[in-house]
Amino acid sequence: MNKKKSSILIAGGGSTYTPSLVIMLLEGQERFPVRKIKFYDNDAERQAVLAEACQIIIAERAPEIEFEYSTDPAAAFSDVDIVMAQLRVGKYAMREQDEKIPFKHNVVGQETCGPGGLAYGLRSIGPVLELVDYMEKYSPEAWLLNYSNPAAVVAEATRRFRPNSKIINICDMPVCLEDIMARVIGLKDRKDFETSYFGLNHFGWWTSIKDHDGNDLMPSISAHVREYGYTEQTQKGQHKETSWLETMWAAKELHEIEPEYLPNTYLKYYLMADSTVAHANKDYTRANEIIDGREKYVFDECRRIIANSTAEDTSFASNEHASFITDLACALTFNTKERMILIVENNGAIANFAPDAMVELPCLVGKDGYEVLSIGEIPTFQKGLMEQQIASEKLAVDAWEQGSYQKLWQSFTMNKTVPSAKVAKAILDDMIEVNAPYWPTLS
Repeated sequence: MNKKKSSILIAGGGSTYTPSLVIMLLEGQERFPVRKIKFYDNDAERQAVLAEACQIIIAERAPEIEFEYSTDPAAAFSDVDIVMAQLRVGKYAMREQDEKIPFKHNVVGQETCGPGGLAYGLRSIGPVLELVDYMEKYSPEAWLLNYSNPAAVVAEATRRFRPNSKIINICDMPVCLEDIMARVIGLKDRKDFETSYFGLNHFGWWTSIKDHDGNDLMPSISAHVREYGYTEQTQKGQHKETSWLETMWAAKELHEIEPEYLPNTYLKYYLMADSTVAHANKDYTRANEIIDGREKYVFDECRRIIANSTAEDTSFASNEHASFITDLACALTFNTKERMILIVENNGAIANFAPDAMVELPCLVGKDGYEVLSIGEIPTFQKGLMEQQIASEKLAVDAWEQGSYQKLWQSFTMNKTVPSAKVAKAILDDMIEVNAPYWPTLS
């Protein structure tokens, strides 16, 4: 029996992740056949460079797959089964502001955590909701798979403003870390074991890791983390820039804080904020690393492919970021019931946590969506941290909805990375100035 072939729209076609995602789709034809790949972006010039290179890749590797790209929503969103959303509103220029403005006030500057993440969230809410509306208008049976950052704020907004839409929010960081965990104990990848995890996006803990025979792998992984964090002696892995190596190393100290569980590395920005700021290069942040690294590499390689009219010798390859989103699309299309960590409404899955909180939990994914796996009650330490963080995120969405300066000030103040209300206000006032083209007017 022939498998259904899907039409995929990559929303954010100008993303530096797009070539890897296209290659993953081409490599996965046996398990997830594709009949059409489409790109959509509101930046025609940026998207065209990636699209013209990807068109050559597709023509050489899978000429039977249709390809098109557009800045027109009607053209892009029509005849689509899966929308893969990877927006970066404001591009890297605004990410640089998200990082450098907090650092100016000796507060963590990071694209998804702290004031920078909240600022990015306010920029992202409207455009992501717009994508949902386009999909429902032109391809109402499609699913939107959102991995646009900051996923926590975006997920709260979609829960609140599009509660009945076919949207799944997901993050690749657990996937990246699970692949590292597998490699450091000699396994191929994360699919060699099964995990249990709870938390919020970029704010969680693994509680169990077992192989498919039921053997407990936590002790051996914990032993590695206690000595090396999540650093590994291998060239594999997605994140190798200096800032990410430092973040992977920080897992060693995070594990000391909570030795029973394994931490998500992003907890560094909340639980080690002072040392993070002290050791940061405030003039050359992660955004600058990417602009000079991945951004330059991807566009240079695309232009080389276009100039040579061939991608036969390209260095582009699939990666963790591409694999998890393809796994999710495959599970939805073919009802595989794959176990995946998703960002979902709690609804009692964590028994002692707010039912309307958007939490990150293991789920079984099939053609009708996902089934959340309940985990019972969580400990006081994690619960308290999560309640503070979820309050900050909800206040940010309140601010976007109400155009409220007060709510956003409270959101910044509530965030654990910020030491006081006075500092929160100073950061907010600086943020308002640079985000004027993107945020609602606050009063």
